[in-house]
Amino acid sequence: MSLPEIVSRAEWRVAREELLAKEKAVTRARDALNAERRGLPMVEIEEEYVFEGGDGKATLLDLFEGRDQLLVHHFMFAPDWDAGCRGCSAFLDQIGHLAHLKARGTTFAAVSRAPYTKILPFKARMGWALPWYSSHGTDFNHDFEVTLEQGEERPGLSCFLRDHDRVFHTYSAYGRGLDGLGSTTSLLDLTALGATTGGVRIRYHDEYEF
Repeated sequence: MSLPEIVSRAEWRVAREELLAKEKAVTRARDALNAERRGLPMVEIEEEYVFEGGDGKATLLDLFEGRDQLLVHHFMFAPDWDAGCRGCSAFLDQIGHLAHLKARGTTFAAVSRAPYTKILPFKARMGWALPWYSSHGTDFNHDFEVTLEQGEERPGLSCFLRDHDRVFHTYSAYGRGLDGLGSTTSLLDLTALGATTGGVRIRYHDEYEF
């Protein structure tokens, strides 16, 4: 294993300041990219998808749970698999407490093509409490390009915006586009409304009022 060069504290400080300038440039570029993403046009969802979850049948509108935004993690779990994808499982493991998203009008849910009868025991094994739905028997995974024509599965995340009873698709990312996601801010940065707090003060997750 190759280790970094050993230098004095003063030399380290000079190198750190040079790197900091580059880091700040990347942050400014990311802020500009997030603003451009928020300006993307959106597509109205007219397909009547029907999912299955813990409370039975649900529409895409139901998945919002009354909030303005919805983040769907396309969790790789094909109908003939005995367990969910390891990489997708690691992604869900790093998702923080959902109260911080909910306080900002955003719902997070996982959706897989496997039947709910397969999802439920695996969800229990992983110890997850987040909403997870089955899209089995629908074109949802194909329409959002996470199940490809040859049956190959790929991970993804899609963002939706609600205007009363109308639902719009605003953004999707796949594969390495999910790298670095997991925090509340990083997820909200993908949405049409962005990571602004909207006047919501950061609180302990058990202090929010829903």
